[in-house]
Parts: sequence; structure tokens; C-alpha cells
Amino acid sequence: MHLPSLPPLDELLESAHVVALPLATRFRGIEHREAMLLRGPAGWTEFSPFLEYDDAEASTWLAATIDFGWHSTPAARRSEIRVNATVPAVAPDAVSDVLARFDGCRTVKVKVAESGGTLADDVARVRAVREAMGPLGRIRVDANGAWNLDEAEHAVRALAEFDLEYVEQPCGSLEELRELRRRIRYMGVPVAADESVRKAEDPLAVARSGAADLLVIKAQPLGGVHR
Repeated sequence: MHLPSLPPLDELLESAHVVALPLATRFRGIEHREAMLLRGPAGWTEFSPFLEYDDAEASTWLAATIDFGWHSTPAARRSEIRVNATVPAVAPDAVSDVLARFDGCRTVKVKVAESGGTLADDVARVRAVREAMGPLGRIRVDANGAWNLDEAEHAVRALAEFDLEYVEQPCGSLEELRELRRRIRYMGVPVAADESVRKAEDPLAVARSGAADLLVIKAQPLGGVHR
């Protein structure tokens, strides 16, 4: 990974502040989110890869840290951007408490296919979100590539009744995504790619292969906005 003009190490360490923030809800198996905050000439920035990442994957996050803190960002194209609330793999009766922290948010991403959970758990969680959001709320689900092709098709069929905006990274490989997209087209549920973009050597391969309808673009894991 090529890093943008790296400031001296002493300069980085002098401005570094390591923090561990407690999470209101357990997420991705963790209860605290660790990060290193740094202050560069362009402003505050953060280095916050997940702890299980190896050096190669974490280096793209470091590149983004340097990019945001030591370089000017491109001119803004929008004055505001809509964001989604995230509902982790919680029990249905905990959904309302999670959503209460996102007052006014009308789009929700629901985590599904979590280790130790079942499809019935996922259906119950998404149903609880739909009941809380009402018919006009937007719901998208994220499997983080945990399903195989047949599991994904079965799950999307079970979840489609909740009027999904899209299913994010249902499978791990481009071949599976492409075939799933073909199989579920009649259901009207688009396929979005996340890990197939940010973890790939070629982030554009998923688009060229026709494996997804939408791409989820995250600046940090891709190495910053300039990349």
C-alpha cells in the first residue's frame, strides 16, 4: 500500500491520543472501540482499523489517516448527506432501544447472518425494525459475506417481505454475488457490495463483473478520498 506523503514519525506520535470508547451495544463481538486520534495541519483525523486486521489491511486505514490530517480534501459536492442507523445482532425486543438513539433517522441497516444466530433470528429482528420504522422507513440488511449462495437466496426470500432497499454483501465471492443477483432479480431486491470493494486488490472488479447493483464506498478502508 502506497502511503501519501508521510509526516515524520515524531510528529505523528507527538499529536497522538489513543482512546477506547465504550459501545452502547455490543457490535462485531466487541464492547469498546479503540482508535488513535491525531492532529495534523488539516485538522483532526483518526486511525481506527479493527484489531483483527493484518498489517496490509490496516495500512490502507493509515493512508486515509494521513490523507485527511495532512492533505486538503476535495471541495464538497453536497451540503448534507443522509446517513443510516445501524441495528446490530440484537434481540427483537432490544430494537426499539437501539433506534431511540437515532432520532429522526429514516434509514436503517440491520446486521444479519451473525455467528451463532439463525435465519429465524434475522427475520424477527428485521420484522421488529419494520414495525418500528413503519411502511415509509428504508431498511437494508448486511450479511458481511457470511452466507453461501444457496443460504443467501433462501435468506433474501425470507426477508423480502419487509421491502428491503438492498442486501449488502450477502456472499463473499464475486462469482456468488453475480449468480445471486441473477437468482433474486425477480424479487426486486438489489445486491450491494462492501467487502468486495474495500478488501479487494482491485476495488472496481466487482463493478466490471456485474456482481452488484450498488457499491458501498468507505473512505478509510480504501485509503482516503484521493485514492
